[in-house]
Amino acid sequence: MSDELRPRQLTWAPRPPRPLRVHAFEPFSETDGPGTRAVIWLQSRTLGCPSCRDPETHARRGHQVTGEDMFAHIALLSGWIEGVTIRGGEPLLQRRPVLRLLARIRNETSLSVILFTGYTWPELVRMPGATALRDRVDVLLSGRDDQDRHLGEGLRSPGKTVHLLTDRYTPADLDPAGS
Repeated sequence: MSDELRPRQLTWAPRPPRPLRVHAFEPFSETDGPGTRAVIWLQSRTLGCPSCRDPETHARRGHQVTGEDMFAHIALLSGWIEGVTIRGGEPLLQRRPVLRLLARIRNETSLSVILFTGYTWPELVRMPGATALRDRVDVLLSGRDDQDRHLGEGLRSPGKTVHLLTDRYTPADLDPAGS
């Protein structure tokens, strides 16, 4: 049989992990959760929250950063920060690379994780990876911001619901006086 007629064996190489599209990284923030925190603003299109606090994060541009590089930055800070806060844009539009990063933070550090999302809780629980997300986040703030109501105190804002997914924090820890 000629080589042209012989069936070729297909081999599948795993796809490299998608990079994170990062709008900004702040290594030391005292306003985005309890204690001093690293904050990652991810760049992604919006869910249409009426009063998004970070509209500049909506465009599809942003710096592409591998999850490994982002984790390396966070790991270097682990002696000086209490945790990591992830905001957007919409972080869960980059769900796979975010879940990979969160797994490394959870498994390889003692840092806490707070994640802001415009998805509502009912939307989140139906999402692929919902269980993994709940296992890797300490505090989840979910729901679309509401422009017709004033911004709340601390991390809370109207339209957002607070989900304490571990016992690491209490509602008082999320208020300005508790921070």
